[in-house]
Amino acid sequence: MLFSSNVFLFVFLPCVLLLYTLVPRRLKNPVLLFFSLLFYGWGEPAYLLLMVAVIALDYLFGILIAKSRKSGKSAKLPLILGLAANLLILGFFKYAGFLVRSLHALIPASRVLPVPEIPLPIGISFYIFQSMSYVIDVYRGDAPVQRRLLPFATYVTLFPQLIAGPIVRYRDVADQLEERRESISGFASGVRLFTVGLSKKLLLANPAGQLWELLQAQPGTLAAWVGIAAYTLQIYFDFSGYSDMARGLGRMLGFEFLENFNYPYISRTVTEFWRRWHISLSTWFREYVYIPLGGNRKGLARQLLNLLIVWLLTGLWHGASFNFLLWGAYYALLLIAEKCFLLKLLDRIPRIIGHVYTLFAVTLGWALFYFEDLAALGAFLQRLFTPAATGAAGLGLILGYLPLLLAGTLASTPFGKRLSERWSDSPRWRIVRLVLIAAALLLCAASLASQSYNPFIYFRF
Repeated sequence: MLFSSNVFLFVFLPCVLLLYTLVPRRLKNPVLLFFSLLFYGWGEPAYLLLMVAVIALDYLFGILIAKSRKSGKSAKLPLILGLAANLLILGFFKYAGFLVRSLHALIPASRVLPVPEIPLPIGISFYIFQSMSYVIDVYRGDAPVQRRLLPFATYVTLFPQLIAGPIVRYRDVADQLEERRESISGFASGVRLFTVGLSKKLLLANPAGQLWELLQAQPGTLAAWVGIAAYTLQIYFDFSGYSDMARGLGRMLGFEFLENFNYPYISRTVTEFWRRWHISLSTWFREYVYIPLGGNRKGLARQLLNLLIVWLLTGLWHGASFNFLLWGAYYALLLIAEKCFLLKLLDRIPRIIGHVYTLFAVTLGWALFYFEDLAALGAFLQRLFTPAATGAAGLGLILGYLPLLLAGTLASTPFGKRLSERWSDSPRWRIVRLVLIAAALLLCAASLASQSYNPFIYFRF
């Protein structure tokens, strides 16, 4: 079920909010759990039991780790078993086919082995990483063990961020699961944030995605560059829009999830970009992979190796395909270069050069991210760097979508946020903001009625 769908907006969400408001506090988590399972089962009924199995496994491993600590025994064995169980489940569904295809490429004799065609459960990377972080945090003593299954199941399945994040660590919401308090101001803030996210998705991401698809069929260097620029806007507004909607829904229900995007396209280094883009995933890899590997505590050479490992794993997390490995290696090399010398150089030159360098590097990175077919990737990169004229049809598309591109570029900066903060104390601004939210909702409803292109990019991860 999509947040940006009529079923969700006009049936599912009103039912959730109505029942959630009416029931006493002791029943709020059961109501959330029921609707969250319904939300996931709506699109993935065949894999609902898989999610329930992951919940049961990590709940039990958390209990076992706590018991081991209480009895004075080492808790490493239940930790290792818990991590192995999670990674085997994720590996089987996400990487089994990729591993067999890779084996075929390396060892021709292995082609007698059939390639397993295993459908990928929606959101499996998100909810397994989330559930696995609980096991690790209990082992470290960073989070209390949850001895009641219901709150833990509610945490893993929370429908606002279940399918595409943000990845919420248990320690960040443990208290909220038990003691959250809803308020009218929090609900209103949630509605505003949800509307902003819905507008990003329907009014900016979807049209930008359509332009990208249309320009791929047009010849010429300009068409290629404008096309990948449109995809750069699409993936940002698609994913940050989903994160805003998730955070807005959380506020309506009394939860506060951490920010997942902080205007990444205004960065002046790639290092800064990854502090601002998909913050919950970057935090997860830093906390549970980079630091345990030694981080920057064991010398420069080890730090650079750790960066390479983390970014190859980050690429694989996004998908079982060689282009994602290439994408991860690409960012590893950029970040290693910045650690070694580029950051010092960028500090000495005009800031605008840093912004141009970062935006160029990121835009090129999205080409690596998009094309799973390496031959198609090579052909597109050749289009980017081989001068060729764009035809009249391509120029017409670019001119027709120019207002969208300009609006998207402005919306990817904190310009609007700063204006809102400057006027936040004005009673007139509150009225204007209310009118803008209402107008945005009407435009989104009209877009839903007319758009057929409405995917969420990160659903496939």
